[in-house]
Amino acid sequence: MATIAQVGSDMLRAAANFFRAVGRENPALTEQMDRNAKAYEDVAELLEQDPSMEITVPDGQDQGQVRV
Repeated sequence: MATIAQVGSDMLRAAANFFRAVGRENPALTEQMDRNAKAYEDVAELLEQDPSMEITVPDGQDQGQVRV
């Protein structure tokens, strides 16, 4: 049976693959999509390593803007 952390990290990696596919199809977006993909992959790795890890979100930023 899979844990929610495993499912979540798999979903994050799938999203990273999606961003890379969008970047391949839209050269003007490649750099941004690669950055997005890297961020999703980084979070997937952190989630696998320590599912209960706490992070500090900088003031004025929502979770969609957190940089890993």
